[in-house]
Amino acid sequence: MKQKKYDLLVIGTGSAASAAAYKCRSAGMSVAVVDKQPFGGTCANRGCDPKKMLYGAAELLDWSRRMNDKGFEAAGSRIHWPRLMAFKNSFTAPVPQNREKRFQKAGIAIYHGTAVFNSPQSVLIGDTEITATHIHIAAGARPARLNIPGEEHLTHSDRFLEMDKMPGKIIFVGGGYISMEFAHIASRAGAMVTILHRGTRPLERFDAEMVTLLGRATEEAGIEIRLSSTVREISKSGNQLRVSATEGGVNKIFTADLVVHGAGRVPSIGDMNPEAANIAWDKRGVQVNQYLQSVSNPAVYAAGDVAATDGPPLTPVAGSEGLVAAANIINGPHKTVNYRGTPSVAFTIPQIAKVGLMEEEAREKGLSFTVKSGETGGWFSSVRVAEKYSGFKTLVDRESGKIIGAHLLGHNAAEVINLFAMAIRFSIPAGELKRMMYAYPTNGSDIPYMV
Repeated sequence: MKQKKYDLLVIGTGSAASAAAYKCRSAGMSVAVVDKQPFGGTCANRGCDPKKMLYGAAELLDWSRRMNDKGFEAAGSRIHWPRLMAFKNSFTAPVPQNREKRFQKAGIAIYHGTAVFNSPQSVLIGDTEITATHIHIAAGARPARLNIPGEEHLTHSDRFLEMDKMPGKIIFVGGGYISMEFAHIASRAGAMVTILHRGTRPLERFDAEMVTLLGRATEEAGIEIRLSSTVREISKSGNQLRVSATEGGVNKIFTADLVVHGAGRVPSIGDMNPEAANIAWDKRGVQVNQYLQSVSNPAVYAAGDVAATDGPPLTPVAGSEGLVAAANIINGPHKTVNYRGTPSVAFTIPQIAKVGLMEEEAREKGLSFTVKSGETGGWFSSVRVAEKYSGFKTLVDRESGKIIGAHLLGHNAAEVINLFAMAIRFSIPAGELKRMMYAYPTNGSDIPYMV
């Protein structure tokens, strides 16, 4: 067996992993990275980046159709799926090799395979044993097991992003980010789409009023959302899939060409034999303290989707956590992550975005605040793009006048939410946002009317 030793071994090559690897290497540490998947992590290879490239075409098609009787001729416009996938692949295909080259150029050793712990400070990767002073786990998340008959017939998000043709009929299991975003893309690409969600509303992490508005837009796009629908079994007959679900105690049967898993993800830690390294973990991930250090093994740190932190499962959060973990590995535990003002977006059509507290969360905390909300389909920013469904909700603390929550639905919501995020992170009062001079006419210039 080969044996290697490093100051730091990083498990994973995504945002949380890369941030830590480069920072520790620049501090003079010997560093190695290992990944069982193509280098680059979920976001760049099989997540947010390729998804946004497909979303761009869906958004363009929808916009052109909305403007069809307003001076723009949309007749004949359509998504050519194979060409769109080729465009997407032009970005994703070079990612793994480019990431490997960057690691090697920085003097970081690379390994391919599954890292399996065999002691508190060592792992096995095939026939190589690697011992490290510190081990940073940043392996991301994987689709949760549903534990239902026929689960093997489910297609996961990474495979959806590699399809060479769009199926005629798709069912999405679950009503979270993945299902809602991909449903809007697939519908514009010509598929008949149904979402089966066991909850009472989709996108439960977003404001209920904004989700209701989005639901109307979703239904008008031809996407069927079935709530309180629990999938019990998936079977296959020829090329057709049958999904058995319970709705209100009644069994329903749905058929489709493709069934996509969108029912949540779990930390990718179980196949690493963490018990051999005395790494405490649960369904939320590796249990860490405020310094992102394992509560049971001080040689181990964790960040990103694999770690049980207070941060939402987002790429910028993972990168920030990776940098904090690296600082603590280099200089000892001293630094913590600031999650204040972290925005979140679902790239549906229209986009839905949030930052800070939801109204029910603020009430549970006993805060005194004002709420301002409304539909904005009649505002110029929506009218000019023929967007029927848009809206906002802002929460402002009564005593300080500071924004504690903002929720948006509409064209460019993903961009405008960043201004609210900045206000929350840096304690900019709502009054200052109101007095700010904005470029006009822009979506940002709507902010004074929202606070």
